[in-house]
Amino acid sequence: MPLHFELVTPAKLVRSEEVHMVVVPGTEGEFGVLAGHAPFMSTIADGALKVYRTENGAPEEIRITGGFAEVGDKGLTVLAEHVEG
Repeated sequence: MPLHFELVTPAKLVRSEEVHMVVVPGTEGEFGVLAGHAPFMSTIADGALKVYRTENGAPEEIRITGGFAEVGDKGLTVLAEHVEG
C-alpha cells in the first residue's frame, strides 16, 4: 500500500505523489513514515528529506529548510520554509 506524500512551500506545491516511505529530518531526530502511520505533527530541522519510491530502492534526497510535517489519514504533508532545486 503506497503512502501519499506532498511537499509544499509557502509559494507552491512542489510534489504530490505515491511513494513507499519518506524519512523526515525532525527537530527531535529523523523519523520514517510508511502508509498507515499513526497521525502526528512534528517540526522539521534543516536537512535532507529522503524519498523512497520503492521498498528496496535508493532514496532521492531533497534538501529542505525548516517547517512542519503532518501525518494524517491522507498521508504525509511536509510544509517546508524552503526547498532547494
